[in-house]
Amino acid sequence: MEMLTIQDAVNKIKILIENAIINGGVVEKNNLIRTQMPICLLHDATKASFINEGINPNFVAPAYGQHAGEKKLAGFFKYKDQDICFMPNNYNMHEEILNFNGILKGKKDSFGQQLTEHILSVNVRSQLSSTAKNFDTLYERTFAEALNLHLRCKKMVLGELYMIPVYEYDDILAKKNVVGFKNNRNISKHLEKYIYSFNAVNDRKTTHGEEYKYERVCLLIVDFNRPQPKIYNTNAELIADNLLSANTNAFIDNMNYTNFAKDLVKIYEQRFGTGRFI
Repeated sequence: MEMLTIQDAVNKIKILIENAIINGGVVEKNNLIRTQMPICLLHDATKASFINEGINPNFVAPAYGQHAGEKKLAGFFKYKDQDICFMPNNYNMHEEILNFNGILKGKKDSFGQQLTEHILSVNVRSQLSSTAKNFDTLYERTFAEALNLHLRCKKMVLGELYMIPVYEYDDILAKKNVVGFKNNRNISKHLEKYIYSFNAVNDRKTTHGEEYKYERVCLLIVDFNRPQPKIYNTNAELIADNLLSANTNAFIDNMNYTNFAKDLVKIYEQRFGTGRFI
């Protein structure tokens, strides 16, 4: 079976969104986003990357090509559906009653703390519009979800993929069924804000602190304003296209997609040993 690459995914997202604008304007574009069809393409590309790193497709939940049946894991503060879980082969579900103080006290955990801690979990998000308007809320949610799981499962390996566009689709033009993009005169400052913010929650190296961090974050910066969307993996690429200044202190090289799955599998194996997803 030929699986989706990340380039395939962003290509298809562009086609879906632009066809929606042409056929139904901004209403159909927004309806499309609400169906989650675009984000599901990112889910499948991400799953494929991990499968290509040697993870048995049977241990991926939901399976590649499926998007129902997410695992609801219990953290310290709340239950939360995980977009993608890679289930280890050496632990089984063991129901527990949560007995720590908090809102979940006395509630059931179907998986149990031991299995939960040994799951490799990756969440996938995208923000195709209002990237400045909704930043604070979405960023707070991002680090809160890592904190929620790490406070209960200190060794758990967590990944976050977050896609943002270089330029947003222009809703004023979309209302006229015209595909176009907003001009952002402060694009370098805008991208720096995202890079600084996600670097702050990236690269958790310890199992005794920094619970708000992910073991690995991928900030997927995509320019949809070209015939084939361009994914930026390095500062050099962003600087070459005048999207970052040459003297910037914001670096994306350690948050690129190229090494995202590879790094998370390596971190997992260092903590828990090899052969857990075979």
